[in-house]
Amino acid sequence: MSQQLLRRVGYRVVAVILLGLSLYAFTSRSSLQLPAAHREGRILRVADGSLVTLPAIVEDLKSVSLVFVGELHDQASHHWAQLEVIRALADSGKQVAVGIEMFEAENQHDLDRWVRGEIPSEKFRWVYLENWNQPWRLYRDIFLFSRESGMPIVGLNISPSIVRQVARRGFASLTPEQMQHLPPLSCNVDEVYQEFIRRALGIPEKKGLVFQYFCEAQLLWDSAMAWHALGFLKANPDFTLVVLAGSGHSWKRAIPEQVRRHSDLKYRVILPEMPRLERATVTTGDTDYLWLDLPLESSS
Repeated sequence: MSQQLLRRVGYRVVAVILLGLSLYAFTSRSSLQLPAAHREGRILRVADGSLVTLPAIVEDLKSVSLVFVGELHDQASHHWAQLEVIRALADSGKQVAVGIEMFEAENQHDLDRWVRGEIPSEKFRWVYLENWNQPWRLYRDIFLFSRESGMPIVGLNISPSIVRQVARRGFASLTPEQMQHLPPLSCNVDEVYQEFIRRALGIPEKKGLVFQYFCEAQLLWDSAMAWHALGFLKANPDFTLVVLAGSGHSWKRAIPEQVRRHSDLKYRVILPEMPRLERATVTTGDTDYLWLDLPLESSS
């Protein structure tokens, strides 16, 4: 998730149509490529300010149950970094699963069929587009690598209609019947969480019910995805779950905080350097590792 909280769910149908028109350009060939100068990857270990590379932190990542790797959804370099983390953990001998914001938990059967090779690539592209509004090419290599490795992919999201309703009318507007389809949670948004949302998503100083409901929707999203991630790990305790989600969900104050509140499982957070999250000001309250120098493409 990012600043597109309301926009994304409102334009899903249009996005599916427009992205479908460009399916002819999607091939199975690898798309997540970076210039050679970026491929080694400099990573800032925030705790001590040292510069390291991915191989140097794999042992640390192996020691935890969850690894959050944030993204700006439209940035290919961020998805390249995510795939590198997944690949490095798998190569180290860990049992790895990939948790994704891009699919709702109720559509888990589609992800399971994909990993088992029961859905052809052409058909799965349409399944993907029904769940997400970013080009398939950005996530394709992650999905292909997971299938080729027999690596579980776990849908973490909830229905966008629920999030949209909370963003418009607040958490209290949900009916008992709607609550039955959600994990047990509450949306008590305090000033600390509101300040985090302002900083993480670059929102100017705002108060009032509109902003309150926005924060409740974001917290609902964080809490539900944390719950689904923990559900997978409860059933599969030997796995390391690599969670791929928007940067607004992946900061320590977001999904990781909800994990901390509901379990004692250890986690690490890796975020890409970006506006509002920069090497000069980042703290361990934001992330454990900051991936530097990933090129950003213009979204215009």
